[in-house]
Amino acid sequence: MKAEIITIGDEMLIGQIVDTNSAWMAGELNKIGVGVTQITTISDTPVDLVNALDDAQLRADVILITGGLGPTKDDRTKKVLAEYFNSELITHQPTLYHVTAFFKKRGLGVNQLNKDQALVPECCEVLHNPAGTAPGMLFEHNDKIFVSMPGVPFEMKEIMQTAVLPGLKDKNGGGVIVHKTVHTIGIPESILAERLEEWENALPEYIHLAYLPNPGQIRLRFSAFGNDEAQLKKSIEAEIVKLKKMIPEAIFGYDNDTLAGVVGKLLVGKKTTVATAESCTGGQIAHSITSEPGCSEWFKGSIVAYANEVKIGVLKVEEKDIEEYGAVSEQVVKQMAERVRENLNADYSVATSGIAGPTGGTADKPVGTVWIAVASPNETIARKYSFSHNRERNIIRSSQTALNMLRLVLVDE
Repeated sequence: MKAEIITIGDEMLIGQIVDTNSAWMAGELNKIGVGVTQITTISDTPVDLVNALDDAQLRADVILITGGLGPTKDDRTKKVLAEYFNSELITHQPTLYHVTAFFKKRGLGVNQLNKDQALVPECCEVLHNPAGTAPGMLFEHNDKIFVSMPGVPFEMKEIMQTAVLPGLKDKNGGGVIVHKTVHTIGIPESILAERLEEWENALPEYIHLAYLPNPGQIRLRFSAFGNDEAQLKKSIEAEIVKLKKMIPEAIFGYDNDTLAGVVGKLLVGKKTTVATAESCTGGQIAHSITSEPGCSEWFKGSIVAYANEVKIGVLKVEEKDIEEYGAVSEQVVKQMAERVRENLNADYSVATSGIAGPTGGTADKPVGTVWIAVASPNETIARKYSFSHNRERNIIRSSQTALNMLRLVLVDE
């Protein structure tokens, strides 16, 4: 069974709000084996909805619509649907009773606009909305299912969970979609695809692989389609075993894992701690770490030594080394890592110093040049990286690369 989602609202088309409904709905539909073929956002204009409905039923078995069901004049969905399905609007008495009780409970009167919320196309199945006043509406036409729901997220979710998803699950006949995400870092997308080409071409037909790039990271998402969930999961795990043999150094986690979270688990397992000294990343590494619940068990703190005088005065980096080699150098970043490890009494530390851009680069050290160091009880290592000309991406990639360098040290020790 295939579904299409249509969201209605000028507010999304002008960038005033972000469509979170579609992402949630797609995730829930996948859980019951219903794939989403397309997500479309349209304006409040009636002709746009009609065109979207005509197109959607050519591609999908189920068309889910959100938005345009409020009491004001700009909410036209209900009237358009009545005309589209050649039906009259009638008062649905149970909904009218619900609307009246809804406002009475809040000590408010009911005006005509509120009462009109109980008007529904005569041909639809009314879906009760316990969280609001606009009911959902289900239509069956030309062997297709159309469901219209409010655009308010918590109202839509209530109707989906209580009335829509259970029915679709039954109609889908036991179909299952299983997803599994493998997180990789350190291998560019094109090189990764080349290394995995032979293995990818040999995947079973019912398993699809998608490459989802982020700055410095590539997520490999497995999607398996069938009727036996346990078997699909087993098949994916078998492919991941093969994958781990091909790129063992690049895989750092699965599904909802984060790089900082994985590093934290390794530190906890060793009963050790980490500190950071950051220049070009400006505290981004510390932010990634402190976004992880329970990080107080393994994170000592951070010194953001952006200016050279802070590197010299707080971290005690040798001034002569900054003068001779520059702040963006192996000599300086190693000292940053070693000093913050000592000062904050941590077992490990990471340090960054680079040129995030868009200005500040030179012929010898162009924008995107970053030195990263990791200090451990045994040694201090440092590596030079050349990233892009984009400041935001440089900060993210530097932070992720620093955490990954630490991860690899922790795994090897």
